Amino acid sequence: MTAPHSTATLLVARLADLPPGGVLTVNPPGLPPISIFHTEAGLFAVDDTCTHQDASLADGWVEGCTVECPLHESCFDLRTGAASGPPAKRPVRTHRVEVRGDEIHLLPSAAS
Repeated sequence: MTAPHSTATLLVARLADLPPGGVLTVNPPGLPPISIFHTEAGLFAVDDTCTHQDASLADGWVEGCTVECPLHESCFDLRTGAASGPPAKRPVRTHRVEVRGDEIHLLPSAAS
């Protein structure tokens, strides 16, 4: 579920602070928490809250480009936000991440 991106970019961390396999949750003003996952395929950002029930996806398990919710095992594609099976039926919103030098910048999607 990709929404239009806002024009504001946020410097969220240095690349060295988010090693492969790591996750960072940020709280941009006016938006729900967003988690940035560093996978073998790159950096991906999604809304942190599972669309099935209020659980933090940052506390879930990541395999490849999929995160599994720790509460009821719903899975979401970190690239697209798509839910890949029950109990979640709705996708999570994705956000753009850019690496500029050694800095990680978040470009939050507009609120839906």
